[in-house]
Order: sequence, then C-alpha cells, then structure tokens
Amino acid sequence: MTRFAHRPLFVALAGALALATVAPVAHAQQDKGTPTMREQRAKRMAELGKGKEEAKQPEQKPAQYPNATRVSPDAKASGKTVKQLEALQDLYVKQDMAGVIAKAEQVAALPAAGAYEKSFAYSMAGNAAADLDDQVKAADYFKKAVDANGLDNDSHFNTLFNLAVIQFGNEKYADALATIDRFLAETKSEDPKHAAFRAGILANLGRNEEAAVIYKDLVAKNPADKRILMNAVAALQGADKFDQANVLLEDAYKRGMLSESRELRALYVGYMNAQRWDDAKKVIEEGLGKGILQAGPDLARDYQVLAQNAYVDDKIALAIELYGKAAPMAADGEAYLNLAKVLEYSGKKADAKAAAQKALDKGVKKPDEAKNILSR
Repeated sequence: MTRFAHRPLFVALAGALALATVAPVAHAQQDKGTPTMREQRAKRMAELGKGKEEAKQPEQKPAQYPNATRVSPDAKASGKTVKQLEALQDLYVKQDMAGVIAKAEQVAALPAAGAYEKSFAYSMAGNAAADLDDQVKAADYFKKAVDANGLDNDSHFNTLFNLAVIQFGNEKYADALATIDRFLAETKSEDPKHAAFRAGILANLGRNEEAAVIYKDLVAKNPADKRILMNAVAALQGADKFDQANVLLEDAYKRGMLSESRELRALYVGYMNAQRWDDAKKVIEEGLGKGILQAGPDLARDYQVLAQNAYVDDKIALAIELYGKAAPMAADGEAYLNLAKVLEYSGKKADAKAAAQKALDKGVKKPDEAKNILSR
C-alpha cells in the first residue's frame, strides 16, 4: 500500500468559443440583430440608390471593438452583386451549407466582386464549412475573408477571431496564438473571454506558467466566473503549482462555487497531493451529503488512496473506515482485500475473513491472498 504520488489532476480547459457569423448583407455595417423585413428592404433600396426617402436606416448599435486601430471601410454591396449576396444569405438561413459554399465561391469569382463581396462570401463559406465539420476548409475561407479586408470592423474582427477558434480546434496552436495576438493588437479588446482564449492556447502549447499568469489576473477581476477559475486551476496544475491551484479552489469552495463532481474532485485531489488527508475526506463526505458526488468506482479509488495513507500514518481505525466505504462501490474486490488485511492486522479475524470472502466474490488479482486469510 503506497502513499499517494504527487500527480497533476488536469481540469479540462473550457472549449473554444462558438463561431460568430457576419452581419446580414442588408445590414453589414453595424446591425447585429435580426433585421425586420422593412429594415431589410430600406437598406437594400439605399444600397441600390433607390427610394432615398424610404431608405430609413435602422438604429445603429455600439461597436463591439470601439478601440480598434483599423479604419472600418464603407462596407456594402454594389448594385451588381446585392441579389447574389441575398441569395447566399438565404441559403445560409435555410441551412443549405453545401449550397452556401458553392454560392460563396461563385460570388467571390464575380467580375463585379469587390473587397466587401469577397469577404462576405468567404465568411459565410467559413461558417458553412465549420457547420459541415470541414475545419480545414473553414480555416482557409476565414483567412480569405480576412485577407480580402472588405468587412466592417465588427464583422472583420469576428471573422479573424473565428479563424483563431478554428486553428485552435485543428490543434494548430502556434497559428492560433499568432492569430489571436493579431486580433488583440488590432482590437485592443479587454473582453475577458478573449484573454482567456489566449491563455488556453498557451496552455495547449505547454506554456502553462504564462497561461497561469493570465488566468490568475482574470480570476481576480472576474471572481464569479467559474469557467475562468477552473481554467486557471488547470494551468496552475500543469505548471506544477498545486499549492496555488488549491488556494483558488479552496476559496471557490467556501463561496459555494464548486457544484459539479469534477470540480470537487479537483479540490480533494489537490488536498491529497498536498497530503491534507483530513481535508480531502471532509470534502468527499460533504460532496456525498449534498449529492454532488456519487458512489462509484472512481470515488472508490480515491477513498482507497485515503485509506492507504491512513494505514501508513498508523491510523488503523480510519483506514478500516475508509476501506469500508471504498469496498462496496469498487469495480473489483481489491478494496475488500485491503480491508481484510487491515482488519487482520488489527486483530479482528472474523471481520477479516468476512471481507476476504467478499474480495473473492468480487474478484481480485491475487485470490491466494484472500484464501490465506480465510484459512487462518
């Protein structure tokens, strides 16, 4: 029975953010909501140079990236291409993703297609390819959309961010880091989700200490954001900074933030790594009492770790208690066999034999050990 090794428990990093679509063709400049039919018609008429009095602009919304260094172009379709772009948009609304890609290629190749048409078409194709799970094509289309440089700032930078997301999903972490660094440099974004995404990329590049610095700063600024917290823990653990990870988890636990089994396990395994056995046991018992933790083989293994260390520390009664909790929920009879050994050591031969028989009933790697206990 060996002492629990100092092994890192990696809390899974939160996944990349969902892709953003570019604004509809009728409102490519600012509107990020779903335009009404009247607004669409008014905007189209304005783009075609018709009905100026009728073409009342919809209310503009604040820019997503007000500190961007890029000068937003006058992003709108020419009269020669607006119908083609509307047809492309309609295909996307109908979820005909293969049709979107084919139409986007057609639009981008039009003689009248300018920077806006190409960027819009390639952005739509990128989203469609991502929806079809063709991530390589999605990255290529998003890059073409950015390179064409024809979209308004919000749509342009959303597309650039999409490119980073796809690169991350394709495990092109170095490319994703270069793209998000460009995004942050050009947008001057202070949105925590963007900084967190960059930290996640660094963590996947094995640069956990750099990631941990970012995450810890984000936790300080956003103490109620559990996703950021758990990613900070994962990065700190990856950098072998278990004590710092434990501090974050312990504080979150006291504030009632750890409401999932994996989150509680991160804490009590952190305590185990720090040899804080009593604290680990307390968290497990409280988790079971609240219904956050469920009995099963995984929890049985953790109970056995606690039992092993109680035995090594000569806390025999505690070891018996912990093996007794682990054994019924374990996948095999090994916990019962260990329980039998400790019971025999403590002079409780009848109880030891009962545990040894249960070990045989559930199956053990070395049945002779259980049989020897039964024979004595």
